[in-house]
Amino acid sequence: MRPTRCTKTRGKKGTLHPDPEDPPRRRANKVNGHGCWDNDRVPILGVVDRGSGQLSLKVLHSSGAREVHPEMLRRTSAGAIVNTDEWHAYDWLPRDGRIRRNVCHKDESGRQEWARDDDGDGLREVHCNTSEGLWTGLRNFLRPFRGVNKKYLAQYVAVFEWAHNLKTATFEFIATLLGIAHPAAA
Repeated sequence: MRPTRCTKTRGKKGTLHPDPEDPPRRRANKVNGHGCWDNDRVPILGVVDRGSGQLSLKVLHSSGAREVHPEMLRRTSAGAIVNTDEWHAYDWLPRDGRIRRNVCHKDESGRQEWARDDDGDGLREVHCNTSEGLWTGLRNFLRPFRGVNKKYLAQYVAVFEWAHNLKTATFEFIATLLGIAHPAAA
């Protein structure tokens, strides 16, 4: 069997990896499909209000409808328009009084859709790019920690949610954070 190339073997790029039965370590968990707590790809449910920009995040144990359903009901109101991707865990939304508009990132024919203009006004209002951008922000927030134990992930996610929703750091907020009395209150 021919040795495989490895980018990180003995500290030198391009050095042949001598044993095909002992492949080099792969970064990240590159398992296909949706994550769950057990396979160490912990799902995080995110709901963003397009009007206010307020964010609500929740770390889940699985990405199935059994866990997604009650959390989405808690975070959305009846009659709310919910833009999602094609994931089947959101199929129940219309039954529970939510208006689901979804984009199909890839359908059976291989056609890709990222945003759609349903009302014909030239504005592609059906998309989930707002949420996708927030996932990038969360990854960037977590990157300096160089890995977070899934047991503590919810705490990190809560700090990110709080910082995103804060919008403005007032003097009163800083005083509260530092545990000092505000001069006007004294």
